[in-house]
Amino acid sequence: VSIFVNPTQFAPSEDLDKYPRQLGRDLDRLAGAGAQLAFTPGVAQMYPAGFATRISVGGPAAGLESDFRPTFFDGVATVVAKLFLQASPDCAVFGEKDYQQLCVVRQLCSDLDLPVDIIGAPTIRDAHGLAMSSRNAYLGETELAVARQLNAILRRTAAALAAGADEGSATVEASRALVEAGFDKVDYVAARESLTLAPWRPNRDGRLLAAAWLGKTRLIDNVEVPSA
Repeated sequence: VSIFVNPTQFAPSEDLDKYPRQLGRDLDRLAGAGAQLAFTPGVAQMYPAGFATRISVGGPAAGLESDFRPTFFDGVATVVAKLFLQASPDCAVFGEKDYQQLCVVRQLCSDLDLPVDIIGAPTIRDAHGLAMSSRNAYLGETELAVARQLNAILRRTAAALAAGADEGSATVEASRALVEAGFDKVDYVAARESLTLAPWRPNRDGRLLAAAWLGKTRLIDNVEVPSA
């Protein structure tokens, strides 16, 4: 298992310094889950003095997160490529909660002939449907109650799309519902094709993705839009 809070994924205005780090707890949990080795490099090991290379992925990296975090996927692609070259894994597991990231890593491996099987792991949720995330630690009880509405609203919207609802109207309604539920701002609610993240078309397997703010905490989630 690799654990690394990657500074190149954070813009200067983002929460790198405050990002939750609980290495001891993480290692204890990994040992209990059967992990035999953890790679926990420091920043200087991953980005030594003079480091000057960045990898930029097109295709699924366009739009959505990139509209709001324009350097994020360059940081993801660069550090993932380094980790794969260092560790030579047969496979790597990426959570579906960061669905666009999962698609970007698959594109990276395909384009650069990296011999790594990328496995998407289903999102782990609490009993109320909230996707597990390090940033949930920022939320108080009142904010958690609001945050748990994100998945419910996405599931309701995905069901409407699968039943034939107009995408534009459905996503606008979802954004309105999120604000009414207590979110302070919605960055996007958008339907995309599952494999390519191209604009979704009815009767195609899709993903409904969203990003929204509670105070200073930004939450993302996504759900499947099944084909008819």
